[in-house]
Amino acid sequence: MPVKIRLARHGRKKFAYYHIVVADSRAPRDGNYIERIGMYNPNTNPATIELDFDKALDWLTKGAQPTDTTRAILSYRGVMMKKHLLEGVKKGAFDETEAERRFIAWKQEKDAKIQAKVDKLNNDASTDAEKRLAAEAKVNEARATELAKRKSDLAAEVQAAKAAEEAKNAPVEEVKEEAPVAAVVKEEAPAVEETPAAEEVKEEAPVVEKTPAAEEVKEETPVVEETPAAEEVKEETPVVEETPAAEEAKEEAPVVEEEKKKEE
Repeated sequence: MPVKIRLARHGRKKFAYYHIVVADSRAPRDGNYIERIGMYNPNTNPATIELDFDKALDWLTKGAQPTDTTRAILSYRGVMMKKHLLEGVKKGAFDETEAERRFIAWKQEKDAKIQAKVDKLNNDASTDAEKRLAAEAKVNEARATELAKRKSDLAAEVQAAKAAEEAKNAPVEEVKEEAPVAAVVKEEAPAVEETPAAEEVKEEAPVVEKTPAAEEVKEETPVVEETPAAEEVKEETPVVEETPAAEEAKEEAPVVEEEKKKEE
């Protein structure tokens, strides 16, 4: 019966973690198992691995075959390295002391790499946290400034509203108390109605209506109507009517009559 070291899935959808188990290869993946030797959680960075080193090494030496994923996990934790060194001791390549020294050196180097990775991740996380804090501080400062501005604007609006209400209420009270002032205004109405500008306009109306051009035309019309030719004609008409021949005829008429009487 082949025995395998494999993973048994647990957890929820998209957040699974696995148990490292030793089970019969014919058993279902999440079914019965012989022994649980660890746990693997890939949701963290770096991945969390809990492993019983001695049990895993014992099952490997007994012939249990790990799957690809569990082989990578066992190699990461040094189980495969330890098994390789033990096989070298069996073959006589070196003794157990040398195998243990090599394993300790490899383990220290591996732990240093893991710790360096963890430190780098922590530094990156702290740097990101500082950047986020700085960004949040800027955002909070901007929000505080905007909130202070809104509060000041709101206070100004409230004061303006109070002033408007006071202004609405104030004239009503003043009108009731200052009724005599209204009477004085009524008495002084004639004085207000005196519009010097209107009187000046009335007085100056004739001056405005005087059209020098029209007056000149009126004054000059007699001059224009005086027709020297017509006057000369009137003056000369007696001269024209004075006919010397007719007067001489009138004067000579008695002389002719006297001569006729004499001849008779």
